[in-house]
Amino acid sequence: MAWGYHLLVDCKQGNIDKISNKDTVSAFVKQLVDDIDMKAYGDLMIERFATHDPDKAGISFCQMIETSNITGHFVELNGNFYIDVFSCKPYNTSTVLDLIQKYFNPASVSTKFVSRD
Repeated sequence: MAWGYHLLVDCKQGNIDKISNKDTVSAFVKQLVDDIDMKAYGDLMIERFATHDPDKAGISFCQMIETSNITGHFVELNGNFYIDVFSCKPYNTSTVLDLIQKYFNPASVSTKFVSRD
């Protein structure tokens, strides 16, 4: 039996208007938590980071969940973004990927899934 499940998602060329909008990113995180049957613990932390470096600047977020956390960073320059979902409670990775596509429409997606023992 696994102790935890960690999905790492690297996306290229997402919709820049959507990845640059805190309201859109917040709505995505809220729906993600609901759709994978998790429970948010505390408020979503969401800020624009790396403003000193245009190659990295963009929105970052962290949503603690009762079983661990969901984090991400969006690069406004090129639309690339990175999302991690870690939980000791199992979840459907396809649900995560479908929601990413729906909200941000990346041109390509690569994933790595780690089952921690």
